[in-house]
Amino acid sequence: MDTIRLRLWTAEDIDLLRAANTPEMTAHLNGPETEEQVIDRNERYLRLGAAGEARNFVIVDAHDRPLGSIAYWRADWRGEPVLEAGWFVLPEAQGRGIASRALALVVDDAREHRGARRLLTAFPAADNAASNGVCRRGGFTHTGTFTEEFRGANLTMNEWALALDGSGADTFPTSPR
Repeated sequence: MDTIRLRLWTAEDIDLLRAANTPEMTAHLNGPETEEQVIDRNERYLRLGAAGEARNFVIVDAHDRPLGSIAYWRADWRGEPVLEAGWFVLPEAQGRGIASRALALVVDDAREHRGARRLLTAFPAADNAASNGVCRRGGFTHTGTFTEEFRGANLTMNEWALALDGSGADTFPTSPR
């Protein structure tokens, strides 16, 4: 099993965003971003991280080689303040459980830094079997499906939630997204 760890995102990690901005890697996100959007995303990661509103990480192997990224940020879901997670793993590292192990590390980190936010959520595309499997293996509960515009087209996503405070799924908010 590959040894992984998370390190905080830096300005120099923009090339990791570029490496992930391919048709293959963005097939479940309605396609790649423009270079300007990638630069804006990198700046947003840095700005939100500095403000304490997000924790963005690079997933690295034992030799400090980037394998992907995982992050969580403040959001609202069904009228409740939550943390929302997202991730990607580069093609050469896929299929080895990297995302599942990175998510377990992020759950631990989110428990430590959650403040008053009790839930960690994730919204992978409904047809993204790999990311939905990561949520399932990570102990998240599937709570619904919704469709909204994302990158200029409709995208159907699954809603997943995990209670960081030990409460159960029966305490999740039930109002519509």
